[in-house]
Amino acid sequence: MDLRGLTINFLGDSITEGYGVNESPNVYHQIIKEKYKLAHAYNYGISGTRLARQTTPSEECPRNDLFFELRSNIMQPKADVIIVFGGTNDYAHGDAFLGAADSEDVSTFCGAVNSLINKLKKDFPNAKIVFMTPLHRTEETTPSKPEEKILEDYANAILNICKTRGIDVIDLFGINPLDPYDTSLVPDGLHPNDKGHKIMADVIAEELLKL
Repeated sequence: MDLRGLTINFLGDSITEGYGVNESPNVYHQIIKEKYKLAHAYNYGISGTRLARQTTPSEECPRNDLFFELRSNIMQPKADVIIVFGGTNDYAHGDAFLGAADSEDVSTFCGAVNSLINKLKKDFPNAKIVFMTPLHRTEETTPSKPEEKILEDYANAILNICKTRGIDVIDLFGINPLDPYDTSLVPDGLHPNDKGHKIMADVIAEELLKL
């Protein structure tokens, strides 16, 4: 895939939004845009959001309930590529169960992945869809609520569903470009800083070029 001139929609959470970065040009997708001469790199990241729909509304932060599929309605319709980067918030908080791999119930994680794939294929028939697995984070082996799952379970769910559905995946969890315990790159153990985003950008672009 030659990236020059492409329009890419980036649908994600706080890392895509740019939390932890000092200046917006240093967010990973804007680095890719400039370095690889994209036409546009649209940022549809919102901090705290999940792929799965929250069953019980979040009273403290309603913004967290703007799950990915809901927000896909506002994306640039003429995108050449759509990159979906989420899962870490589904692991960390929320009330969704992982669910069955063939489910389309958006109140489960697997169902939300399948349902989002269906919607993106319908709404963006000419776009290439790419999912990314979550980055590693500190304490990622602490079982999450409401069930005893770890972050790797969510990464594997994305990999397995996308393989079944014929969707390309950039496996950041497997590649592990950033050590979450390296505070010079990931100060809080989750959100990369400017230097971390530069490393991410190079890895993501290299993987995109292979597709």
